[in-house]
Amino acid sequence: MNAAPRWRVAPADAIFLQSGGGSPPMHNLRGFRFVAKGWAMKPFDSVPALLIVGLMAAPAPILAGERSDDDHRGAVLEIGATREWGLQDGKNSFGPSLAIEVTPIEHWLEIEAGISPLRSKEGTEWEADLVFKKPFQLSKNVEFMIGAGPQWTSSGSFGATGVLDFMFWVTPQYGWFVEPSFSYAFTRGHDQNLAVNVGLLIALPPH
Repeated sequence: MNAAPRWRVAPADAIFLQSGGGSPPMHNLRGFRFVAKGWAMKPFDSVPALLIVGLMAAPAPILAGERSDDDHRGAVLEIGATREWGLQDGKNSFGPSLAIEVTPIEHWLEIEAGISPLRSKEGTEWEADLVFKKPFQLSKNVEFMIGAGPQWTSSGSFGATGVLDFMFWVTPQYGWFVEPSFSYAFTRGHDQNLAVNVGLLIALPPH
């Protein structure tokens, strides 16, 4: 029986082990990579992943603020699908999306950290963003938010995104959302993209 791989965390400039089969060396990447004996695995960027983990791990009293008696939600999990259109190159891409949303200041500020692998003819590109939103309560079960924030991609591009977020709560714990957005890259040809994200809302119980 083969021994289980031994994992360690190595900096980006570390030397990685290769299997005896002569597999090609791994390229350097910003941040950290997880390494097992004989092979290596790397995330596309440590910053977006750390943002999402940090928001999910933070205590609800710090992030969620005071909520009304009929609203017992903690953070909100968003699971959906994204379609993106390139305004300059005409590239279309599609993929699943995952985000976590918290409320540091009730009725004034919500923060969403999301990640999505988008598939196109050129391959798969990961996108991650951190959006700061101003919420508006249109009715007891309908919320509207407008926001903006930074965006990263696995190709090394960095830019900004603006979103309009419509949330429809079917029950206090479950609902659905529609989120159109526009993104602009500060690097790599200043790409501009339109996207629509649609999916399920799941209200997580407060800690």
